Amino acid sequence: MRPFGVDFAQPWCLLAALLAIPAALWSWRGSGRVVFSSLRVLPDGGRTWRTAIAWLPDALVALAVVALAIAFAGPRKGDQNARVRREGIAIAMAVDVSGSMRALDLSERNHELTRLDAVKQVFERFVLGGGKLDGRIDDAVGLVAFARYAETRSPLTLDHGNLLAAARQLDFAPEDEDGTAIGAGLELAVQRLAEAPVKSKIAILLTDGQSNVHDIDEDTAIDDAVKAGVKVYTIGAGTNGVAPIRVQIGGGQTQLMHTQVSIDETMLRKIADKTGGQYFRATDHASLERIYQAIDKLERTQIEQEQFLEYYQYYGRFVLAALGLVVAAFVLRGSVLRRLP
Repeated sequence: MRPFGVDFAQPWCLLAALLAIPAALWSWRGSGRVVFSSLRVLPDGGRTWRTAIAWLPDALVALAVVALAIAFAGPRKGDQNARVRREGIAIAMAVDVSGSMRALDLSERNHELTRLDAVKQVFERFVLGGGKLDGRIDDAVGLVAFARYAETRSPLTLDHGNLLAAARQLDFAPEDEDGTAIGAGLELAVQRLAEAPVKSKIAILLTDGQSNVHDIDEDTAIDDAVKAGVKVYTIGAGTNGVAPIRVQIGGGQTQLMHTQVSIDETMLRKIADKTGGQYFRATDHASLERIYQAIDKLERTQIEQEQFLEYYQYYGRFVLAALGLVVAAFVLRGSVLRRLP
């Protein structure tokens, strides 16, 4: 039984409330009584308002004992909305934003999407949850974009609202910055993760091409990932063979063309293997979602099944009540209900 949702940490301590009876008897039998041969010698036969409530200090002492017994039992109320906190995972998402990410082969059925749009859509569900993805509530997630150069679009953060605002603003690299620098993208993601004060650190690197900018060597980035304890999951984005792409032809018009898909799967597998991660190939929107579902399941912090509630403790109130009752009893006994010695 939990009256008002309150339970007790040490319910057996409630048995101490039985001491209220001997406490009241001890207080009642204390010194201060005068024996008369007859009460008729006293005014009004010995009945006054003081004699009528002479028992009150003794009752207050008994109530103080009951209050202390309840305090010792540890009254508390669990917060039903409390959620188990777990040690989160640090996740850095490194996304290729080169011009080839305009290809449409990861579109949803009846909904044309560029590769970049599809990645942004699934990444948002990966972070917040939705569909078959549970979300990453406890995890610090960051975002790196790379083409010819790599840049941090969001540092590792638990503020997923700002993170996703940055992700929605991702756009294709301008023409003079186009290219694919896989080493730079990986290295920057590793640097962001190396600063995270958590044990489990993963990077998700997605690209649709081959590295053609080598300002930072891929092998150097791999070595740094291993040293920092970063596990890297790599994703090759693009169908097999050729992919449709919509290009501007002037006058606000576009034309659907096709481009060759060329992904350096050897390099992506090497990155994943050497860092303890895994390589995936996304050839359509459904397979991209399945990849994120697989990573979501692989990278989950293990917690015990027992549910712990956050408790609000109320024992202090009963201790204060007991002290107040004792003080009131002594004040009454020493003033209006004073006994003769």
